[in-house]
Amino acid sequence: MTVSPCNADFFVYNKELYRFLVAVQQNCIRNNSTQIASLALEIDWVDPLVVLDKLAQPRKMSFYWENKGKKEALAAVDAVAKIEIAGKDRFAKSEEFIKECVQNITSFSRTNQAFSGTQFLCSFSFFDHNTQPDYPFSAATIFLPRWQVAVKNERCLLVLNTIINADRNIQRILQIFWRKLEIINSLEYDSQTFDYSLPKFNNSSVANPQKFKCSVLSALEKIQSNHLSKIVLADVLDVKSNTHFNLIQSLNNLRQLHPNCYVFSKSNGKGQNFIGASPERLISIQEQQLMTDALAGSAPRGKTPGEDAAHASRLLNSEKERHEHSSVIDFITQRLSQLGLLPQVLAPRLRQLSNIQHLWTPISASVPTDVHPLKIVAQLHPTPAVAGASQEIACREIRRYESFERGLYAAPLGWVDLEGNCEFIVGIRSALIDGDRARLYAGAGIVAGSDPDKELAEVQLKLQALLKALV
Repeated sequence: MTVSPCNADFFVYNKELYRFLVAVQQNCIRNNSTQIASLALEIDWVDPLVVLDKLAQPRKMSFYWENKGKKEALAAVDAVAKIEIAGKDRFAKSEEFIKECVQNITSFSRTNQAFSGTQFLCSFSFFDHNTQPDYPFSAATIFLPRWQVAVKNERCLLVLNTIINADRNIQRILQIFWRKLEIINSLEYDSQTFDYSLPKFNNSSVANPQKFKCSVLSALEKIQSNHLSKIVLADVLDVKSNTHFNLIQSLNNLRQLHPNCYVFSKSNGKGQNFIGASPERLISIQEQQLMTDALAGSAPRGKTPGEDAAHASRLLNSEKERHEHSSVIDFITQRLSQLGLLPQVLAPRLRQLSNIQHLWTPISASVPTDVHPLKIVAQLHPTPAVAGASQEIACREIRRYESFERGLYAAPLGWVDLEGNCEFIVGIRSALIDGDRARLYAGAGIVAGSDPDKELAEVQLKLQALLKALV
């Protein structure tokens, strides 16, 4: 049953919600405590991107997530509880924070639909601390949003998370809730707003192509002398626009151009946004079943079916690409086994995106109830697909070769719900947007046999995918 404020359900729900909130408040008074009430109502379908457009404010955190293939999207605005931390124990502290909050949450919901309940929204940076003091995102940020609209399979849920204590005015909370519901119900899907807009930029060169190629050559020497077997080197492209970037339009372009990727946006509440369209899932857990992806080894798409098939065949038969791919599979299975999980490796296949194709092997495992999703995220990040092997040496060399802050690039971003379901992606094919400036990130895996010109071309190709979307 969906809710609109003008029908009879308004009064029924109002009475039920009132009783629920009063009960939570009485509990707070009895125990001299503060709790979080989580109210979830099914509402008429609305596009979460339209919700983000209307409700997001520059000085409030926000989060956007869409996977067209899974028919999932969510927009979340403002934080009712949050933690921002750095350091080696950031995953453990984030897990603690989530567990403490969960003990304090009381939920009102008529639906148990997957993906649509109360969710903690999480972003981590590539390294456990940033070396550039002015980088705008923390090494770990977890927040419970005040408002969230989630869509799954055409069903839509509005969630309000609100602090309850002895002094809160329950009537006022309900008034705000129904007012927000009215605003969301009045949002029209405006196809004019969401036509594909032409990008402002055509140049697709990394900042310093020569420097990148020199880094690749130097890394190849290290690989030859057995210092490491793989390193992922990234580069950035800085672009400046004559007007501020249009976040909503850029996200719409990304979801149109990359329907089989995860489209995301994370705002820090200070005016900066990290956005992208990632093809790479780090983990998803549904009812204790984990899925993860080994995604490494790439080739361009062809302009004709014949050319496309030839690229795919070369990729599948390339010893270099297959070796790079199998090192990622080995890493993931070892790391999951160390947590006591029993990973099952599924058959390898191709992951074909609009402008690039990858070798892809899904891996599954059952997760015991005492293993929190963030333990698994901590164990897997960073995989050889975004760092290299061995991990420790590769990460040290990345810091040496790259003169920019990776920040959220190639790092885990996603959500965890109250039952331990979760989904995390790797923030690749991404950009940092700050007013009229954007920094685009892309990387390539360097292994024995890598060709500096080809690696540069791969980075350019990945940057181009983002450049095509920014307006």
